[in-house]
Amino acid sequence: MEDVLLWIVGVLLLLFCSLDVWYYLRVVVVLVRAWFLSPVIDITAEQTSSGRVVLHDVDLCHMNNARYLRECDFARFSLYSRNGVFKALRALGATVVVGATTIRYRRPLCIGEAFEIHSRIITWDEKSFYLEQRFVSCKDGMVSAVMFCKQNVLRSSPDKILQHLCKRKVEVPEFPEELQHWISFISASSKALRGECPLDDKKSK
Repeated sequence: MEDVLLWIVGVLLLLFCSLDVWYYLRVVVVLVRAWFLSPVIDITAEQTSSGRVVLHDVDLCHMNNARYLRECDFARFSLYSRNGVFKALRALGATVVVGATTIRYRRPLCIGEAFEIHSRIITWDEKSFYLEQRFVSCKDGMVSAVMFCKQNVLRSSPDKILQHLCKRKVEVPEFPEELQHWISFISASSKALRGECPLDDKKSK
């Protein structure tokens, strides 16, 4: 019996030393929770997920900058589970990857502070979805941080995903001015980098 327990402890130590086990456990929890929530029919509808700043999130008593992006990952998993995007991706043999993100921090989220992440798909083009995710403090309702995310669709397109979900052609929403500026920056950055080290457009994001 002791040998079995030692073997189990050894395997767990190996896993925790070689993998971010808590990340994968959190993904499972998020997806299971989303499964039991009501589905969202409107693909552009805002969805809210909640969280709280805990000890392993912080540096200097406020949430570490990188943790914001991690929390946004989990919020997008919930978003795509409830609005059917994950289901459509599986059906079409496609996947999504982050092509670009930018985040603006307005006020720190401190240890123990509860917050909500308001996530929504703003619009899309022939290759990517564009999302906005806002961190809203439950203490006073202030937007503590706001992020734009470009999610590239591989082996399919946003238009095909939406037609699969809605069974019809879906009109593309307008691009807000601030999003247009951000996309222009991404395009300029890509062009400059291709100039430094030329690559096929298909390989660049």
